[in-house]
Amino acid sequence: MNIQQRLARGDNTQFMEAHNGLSAKIVEHVGFEAIWASGLSMSAAMGLSDRNEASWSQVINVLEQMADNTSVPILVDGDSGFGNYLNVIRFVKKLQQINVLAVCIEDKMFPKVNSFIGENQALAPIDEFCNKIKAAKDTGGSDFTVVARVEALISGRSMEEALERAEAYKEAGADAILIHSKKADASEVFTFSERWGGKLPLFAVPTKYYKTEYKEFVNHGISNLIWANHLIRSSVRSMKETAERIFKEKSLVNVEEKVSSLEELFSLTNERYMDDLEAKYNP
Repeated sequence: MNIQQRLARGDNTQFMEAHNGLSAKIVEHVGFEAIWASGLSMSAAMGLSDRNEASWSQVINVLEQMADNTSVPILVDGDSGFGNYLNVIRFVKKLQQINVLAVCIEDKMFPKVNSFIGENQALAPIDEFCNKIKAAKDTGGSDFTVVARVEALISGRSMEEALERAEAYKEAGADAILIHSKKADASEVFTFSERWGGKLPLFAVPTKYYKTEYKEFVNHGISNLIWANHLIRSSVRSMKETAERIFKEKSLVNVEEKVSSLEELFSLTNERYMDDLEAKYNP
């Protein structure tokens, strides 16, 4: 089932972050219904900043690894669209070619800056961003999902402006609204949802208000949650701890039992299919 169908049914969907083919496989194996292809995480995995330092073609290459290795739908973090509406058109065409049929774009300027860095980030004019939404929908067609990410609250703007922008994006053809916040609680996200009144499905990203229980989001009409960057963050800590221990101890004795076995790694790659393929094609 694709994301468009899940939205139409009103399903509660958890989108788990992935940043390459392996992490996408883990997301699917664990049981998540969908993947969030995080711009921050893909950039970080390349050792780059979350400021569109990675080109859209590099992002497409990573997304192709994810799509080739999973069957659950992928929602792409398309940042601010990699430029203007022309760039959005080209990006959506490339997504369709690799069978990735959903993108989230945010109403900030290009190049974007991560939402949790600094204050009062500049937002795109409403009409300019609406053109990006229209371009994405016209290019992608009825099966392609466009989630419009409203950054007004992140950027210190009013609730009224957040609602005004969301309404304009709905009229431009967005399939859903992502309302973003960096408060330590979910109060303004819930206020937005109450005032929005279910005009379109809502997404939230509880990175900062992580203590909020899942059922509270559902009760407030927010049916789509994005766990936005936790696989890349957990892998960074684990890799640093392992590397530091091996460097200091010059030994694997205290490491081997704390890392995944080779068998577990092989189970997440195509290694275990090789015998069957060899028997079929290279007897």
